[in-house]
Amino acid sequence: MRSLLSLGVLLQVLAVLHFIKRRPDSYWLFIIIFLGPLGALIYIFMEVIPDLGLLRQSFEVFPRRKRIRMIEAIVQQNPSPGNFEELGDLYLDEGNDAQAKRCYDKAIASRADLPDTFHRRGIAETHLGDFQAAAADFEYVVSRDPKYDSYRAAGLLAHAYANTGRTEEADRLFREVTAKSTASETYFNYATFLASQKRTAEAREWAENILDKKPAMPGYLRRRERPWFRAAGALLKRLPG
Repeated sequence: MRSLLSLGVLLQVLAVLHFIKRRPDSYWLFIIIFLGPLGALIYIFMEVIPDLGLLRQSFEVFPRRKRIRMIEAIVQQNPSPGNFEELGDLYLDEGNDAQAKRCYDKAIASRADLPDTFHRRGIAETHLGDFQAAAADFEYVVSRDPKYDSYRAAGLLAHAYANTGRTEEADRLFREVTAKSTASETYFNYATFLASQKRTAEAREWAENILDKKPAMPGYLRRRERPWFRAAGALLKRLPG
């Protein structure tokens, strides 16, 4: 009996820890606490097990770092644009945006024609807060293909315009992209831009549009979109009612 009680407590602890980390719907916390081990077990089956697909990505960190070391050695012998592009992609996935940008700079210096390299460098520059450089890169990508990456490049270009004082261009491009794309990233960046322009009602509307997508989403997509749901919720709390 004691071992069963210990197992029940352990299930609840694991469920609560997962809840804190992943932040699913708040009602799950009540289920875990008030239904005890049974609630924890239900939560594990409904939320933790489906999350394992996302958790597998965490284990990819180690092979990626091994690959980074390998490509770093290769570029010493063969500094080709392709090798620098691959190394830049690995650094970007690792979150090392400064190194990623340096690699993309070298790749573009040798072969300045691939939109993907400019797009990925623009993402790194956006993460680094270098919106002037990001705008130039996204402008190149969008000039080659306005629909690039399902309009993500255009959405990020609007975001770069918004952060470099080009408000009219940002507003126009945001409206164009949101008419064609339902990406939460673009919706959130547009809402943030509108909030900065004191257009509170519109900002609230676009933040709410992110949350409105949640009920119709399959579970795996809701899990992937959680960071945007949290960001939208936090923005709504900051905005006047």
